[in-house]
Amino acid sequence: MASRLRKFGVTAAGIAIGAALSTYALQHKDTPQYQVQMEEMQRIRRKRTLPSRSEQIKALQSDEEYDVLIIGGGATGAGCALDSVTRGLKTALVEADDFASGTSSRSTKLIHGGVRYLQKAILGLDIEQYRMVKEALHERASMLRSAPHLTRPLPIMLPVYTWWQIPYFWVGIKAYDFVAGDRNVKSSYYLSRTDALELFPMLRGDKLCGAIVYYDGQQDDARMNLAIALTAARHGAAITNHVEVLELLKKKGDDGKDVLCGAKVRDNISKKEWTIKAKCIINATGPFTDSIRKMDNPTVKEICCPSSGVHIVLPGYYSPQQMGLLDPDTSDGRVIFFLPWLNGTIAGTTDSPCDVTRTPTPTEDEIQFILSEIKNYLNKDVDVRRGDVLSAWSGIRPLVSDPNKEDTQSLARNHIVHVSDSKLITIAGGKWTTFRAMAEHTIDAAIKACNLKPERGCVTDGLWIEGAQGWTPTMYIRLVQDLGLEVEVAKHLAISYGDRAFAVAKLATLTGKRWPIIGKKLHPEFPYIDAEVRYGIREYACTCVDMISRRLRLSFLNVQAAIEALPMIADIMAEELKWSKDEKERQIKQCEHFLQTQMGHQANRTLKEKVPINLSKQEVDMYVKRFETIDKEKKGYVSITDIKRAMKSFGDAEVSGEELHDILKEIDTNMNGQVELEEYLQMMSAIKSGFVSHSRFAAVAEQEEIRKEQERLKKQITIERSGATQRKSN
Repeated sequence: MASRLRKFGVTAAGIAIGAALSTYALQHKDTPQYQVQMEEMQRIRRKRTLPSRSEQIKALQSDEEYDVLIIGGGATGAGCALDSVTRGLKTALVEADDFASGTSSRSTKLIHGGVRYLQKAILGLDIEQYRMVKEALHERASMLRSAPHLTRPLPIMLPVYTWWQIPYFWVGIKAYDFVAGDRNVKSSYYLSRTDALELFPMLRGDKLCGAIVYYDGQQDDARMNLAIALTAARHGAAITNHVEVLELLKKKGDDGKDVLCGAKVRDNISKKEWTIKAKCIINATGPFTDSIRKMDNPTVKEICCPSSGVHIVLPGYYSPQQMGLLDPDTSDGRVIFFLPWLNGTIAGTTDSPCDVTRTPTPTEDEIQFILSEIKNYLNKDVDVRRGDVLSAWSGIRPLVSDPNKEDTQSLARNHIVHVSDSKLITIAGGKWTTFRAMAEHTIDAAIKACNLKPERGCVTDGLWIEGAQGWTPTMYIRLVQDLGLEVEVAKHLAISYGDRAFAVAKLATLTGKRWPIIGKKLHPEFPYIDAEVRYGIREYACTCVDMISRRLRLSFLNVQAAIEALPMIADIMAEELKWSKDEKERQIKQCEHFLQTQMGHQANRTLKEKVPINLSKQEVDMYVKRFETIDKEKKGYVSITDIKRAMKSFGDAEVSGEELHDILKEIDTNMNGQVELEEYLQMMSAIKSGFVSHSRFAAVAEQEEIRKEQERLKKQITIERSGATQRKSN
């Protein structure tokens, strides 16, 4: 008890110091210079319609010299492009894969200052961590203001199971509010046990003393990243994805030293190579920071220490739609968030050392760790099953050591900006929330190091992002009334595209129904429609992976649904991009591999193979009977022909060949094109154990058994009636 009171006392003293620092910071925020910047920002408007990707490529091949060339199209790189071009600098950006293809699409989807960082700052009297939190809270407010369609305030509950922790957490969370100052989202508050369970009924109630609720922001990270890049393009930046830097070019500077003057690049779609001239080159490649630094100087020491963070998505019923949950102290000392997101529930993250790769893969151990932790906070009615994991992914967090300091062994808590001898500007570290501030610091350093001549200072704080200017919370109603969209689809388009939703909807095809009038769904369970695929190509999507994971978020929400929607998506893209039959098949296979490896589908299949058969004799007999009902020829296995015949027998005659293959693949663990009895029993055992939530093959087998039984009963009744008729006639 004494140690707890001491801990509380230290916290209170730290709060007093933090309060004094916050007061000073708040008093010096709204200066005349800040007001001038806001007025200047409002005068800057988008300068052009969005160029096509081919037009952007043509601009980059024009042999003109750019002021700034940015390598990397994640949040930081896109932020740098927007900051640079709105200062009046001639700006180019190239990304080897797709915008947000790396860490920027694989985050926890939070816009936050970092409650845990503030706790460390206070307890350790660490001014550097305090400043980092202060900056992040300012940037949180800026993001919520700049892109209201892609962001929202989210209440997060911190359940408390020990009475003395209530004042401890309450003081800490109130400090979080206070540091945010007048940029706070909403004030935190205390909840009694009864009120906490009313707002979060899935929560474990035994020993619950109460809860603290605080507010942070939430976003659609990939679409936010894309919107930032598109905003830069509208302001005049030449940006493109799938263009890889092969070599950095140098020339002699005025002082006789080698300085960067451009880069040799390759378009990975057309395979063409060319050179881009630039006065300044910025390295904003996240986990790949060191690979670009070594292009500049092969002898340079590595500064990136990559860490893998895995997230999973569970069905929406695991959490309320308007309340998240924070586990501040997991079994190994990490923090786990449990948050509603796009009608699902996102849980994560882990934190494990890893190698730098373009194809990070979630492991079964990490998935099981997250599941075991959230079990501790949910009541007994919520059976946390492995089969409920709809999607899983790994993102690489690029922690860095600061090359500007002599001690390069310790990792930087915040971002670092480094200028090499040849004027390569490297921005590394940091977090999603502070991308705009990171970009501002980077362009400031670039201007100084490369003697650039901007027309104005930074104006991105509060600058409207693509789709924000004409958006309102009730805009979706106009989409329903004016265009005839389904309400769910209209809401989705409004929050995904903002005021661009009307441009998207106009590409939608007629449904042929009385209602909705337009908008054919790509999958019956999700609000994504055909028009989004066509519009996604205008947003520079080049591959099925680009579309299904970052223009649409389907692969992150439900990997099985993504597999089912893939053929329709590929058909539309093939029509728009004039793909050959071979190219379309290649794109589908490439996307299937992505879904299998990077979105957790392969982990599900591997797990099913490891599940022991734990069925009772009665259950085995029942499932053998069902299997034999489909396997009419007694071959010992079930083929696609058997599945098709069974589905046709109960009225599903329109099932496509692709659907039949999908049904077969989900249970065909040895991938020999047929289902053996053992595979079927293993699947049913996995469903019973909770490792798998459902199986379409199992449903087909059950329906076929029911149909056979109904036929048997009809025959029996007919025979009995005919026998009765004969007796009467006699």
